[in-house]
Amino acid sequence: MIITNKLDKSFGPVGSFSGIIVFVAGLATVYFSLFALILVLTGAFVGFTYSSAEIDFTGKRVRFLNNLFGIIKTGYWVNVKPDMKIRIAKCRKTWRSYSGGNRELGITNEDYRLILCNSSGRKLMPIKKTENLVSAKAELEAICSQLEIKSIEK
Repeated sequence: MIITNKLDKSFGPVGSFSGIIVFVAGLATVYFSLFALILVLTGAFVGFTYSSAEIDFTGKRVRFLNNLFGIIKTGYWVNVKPDMKIRIAKCRKTWRSYSGGNRELGITNEDYRLILCNSSGRKLMPIKKTENLVSAKAELEAICSQLEIKSIEK
């Protein structure tokens, strides 16, 4: 059984929204000019590209993915060994953009990530994103029991 967990938009919320606007504008003008296909492709790439993680519980492996255009998956599988561990990390990302009038727009996202670590505790990849610590602990227990590995407690 493979579970896919969406993590982040690759170009942030503002870049993703802008890409969707460019995509729609390209679709609207492609009837008048074939050069609008460049807008469609650029807008689709920027607007729909995101990162995710897949967990294969039967094969005991995980992979971090970049989903180009929202459909083309790029990433490689990592086999989960019994000495690997999963830990909870608080993640705070701030996305900044500037308007033409040099006004700043800052969007801050705080969440909790389940991160796969090797035997020495080095981070390998995020595998799940949750909104609060309680749900992160519940997901940590569920994933650790299904993959038959231990967790790192802080």
